[in-house]
Amino acid sequence: MEFHSKMPQEIDDKLFPPPVHISLAKRDNAAFVPRIWPGVSAASTNTLRSVLKDNHIRWHVFFNQRGFHNHIPHAALALWCLGADASILEASYKTHSDIYERPAFASPGPITQETWKDHLSDEKYYAAYVEFFTQQYETKTFTDMLEEYVFAENANWVENTPKQPEMVPRFIDGLFHALIHTGYGVEFGVPGVSLEGLAQAAVHDSTCGSTIPASSLDTGIDGDLASRFAANIGLSETKDVHAFSILARVLTDPRFASNGKPDDAVRFALDTMRVHGKAIAKHVDQWTLDGDLSKKVEELLWTATLVYGVGGLEANGGFNADFFLIHLVTSSLFLPTIFSPLKRNSQIQLLKAYFGSLIAWYIGRGRPELDIKSFFANPSTLLLTPPGPHPTQNKVAQPSPTSPHEITPNPWLQIIQSTLVHPDDHVCKLQRALADFGAFLGDVKKGCFGGTELKDAEMIDGTLFLRTAGLTAGRVGWVREGEPQLMEASAWDRRGFF
Repeated sequence: MEFHSKMPQEIDDKLFPPPVHISLAKRDNAAFVPRIWPGVSAASTNTLRSVLKDNHIRWHVFFNQRGFHNHIPHAALALWCLGADASILEASYKTHSDIYERPAFASPGPITQETWKDHLSDEKYYAAYVEFFTQQYETKTFTDMLEEYVFAENANWVENTPKQPEMVPRFIDGLFHALIHTGYGVEFGVPGVSLEGLAQAAVHDSTCGSTIPASSLDTGIDGDLASRFAANIGLSETKDVHAFSILARVLTDPRFASNGKPDDAVRFALDTMRVHGKAIAKHVDQWTLDGDLSKKVEELLWTATLVYGVGGLEANGGFNADFFLIHLVTSSLFLPTIFSPLKRNSQIQLLKAYFGSLIAWYIGRGRPELDIKSFFANPSTLLLTPPGPHPTQNKVAQPSPTSPHEITPNPWLQIIQSTLVHPDDHVCKLQRALADFGAFLGDVKKGCFGGTELKDAEMIDGTLFLRTAGLTAGRVGWVREGEPQLMEASAWDRRGFF
């Protein structure tokens, strides 16, 4: 495979070292860390590094003028982590760079410590932001940079300034892509990818800012970012309110009812933030964030998967694999990674901002019903049998020659095998997230969520992740087993729930 000729000479190898997964590092404070699957090799690691370096120098972070995101580092790291062969990494990079990517270009001028807030939202300055953050990384840790350039008060609100920096909203905006991009770099110890993610956040808009809750909103007074970041986030003695309870309240809030299918689905979701931002923020402000915040991170993992998986179940038994809602799952995977090393105040900002945006996208996609009872009552979503020929078992194979578990003893292995060769770059990201959630939370029993306000929540158990992964595989296409993907141009549904 041929890569850009200037790449090796122009990129510091320290920015793109061989990945060192955080599960192998000293990260005892992490709420939950994903894992690396068997299959990683010297060849796949070399190819991964070449892809990441080549992408860094050749391509812009947006592949078109509408701000659609470059996913190359996401897919490359997800495939590598799942154990893909080097040839699959090469093929994935070639497919997406040939079809989508937009060449990188020099910025109109540099970014400095004094001017870094002057060009926010301007994608022409992406390269300059990468260079600036790279320079800062020479003397600061990346966690310190997140604190300074994302979560600090003066990174979000500056007195007597008409255009506020609002870096927390920018970090969450763009369907969570800056968080995802940054998260991949942090998870795998690849600073170059993390710095790209931070630069991406800087050139994002800040449309989700209104969904960030503040105590001033409860008084009916218009609150600005100054009040949001000065809001009281101290401990509370009130009864714990689970994220599922907030979701239940959002489900029944008449203000969020849909008025029919919108002409532009993306614009509708953004309009939801603008029109309903304060109402969403009030709901999120009822979510208790006391005590062990890592448990609240887990609540978001469950909520993101529930909205996509259970929300995607259709009355006819079909599955609506919504392209936008999959990003709730793929982004939530990185919440523990980003969350763990932050200061407590910053952790709370991250969780509230994320939950507000999750709710906004849920409403913006039509607020699908959550038929939990039907979802968990279906035995076929646990007995996964991919299409195509199956091996003939020897009579001594366990548990018995007639058992469906003899054909598919571990359905996750079937799902990941097919995922590795799927041409869509979101499939590997989603199925990896669901598999890791399944490994971490798969043994959770029914009844654990019975105390929440969400209808039938007592039926939710750790099979949520396997069921959702299997339904997804059936919808996007078992391409390894001979099925085509959902559509020629896309593996995902975009019709929403209207």
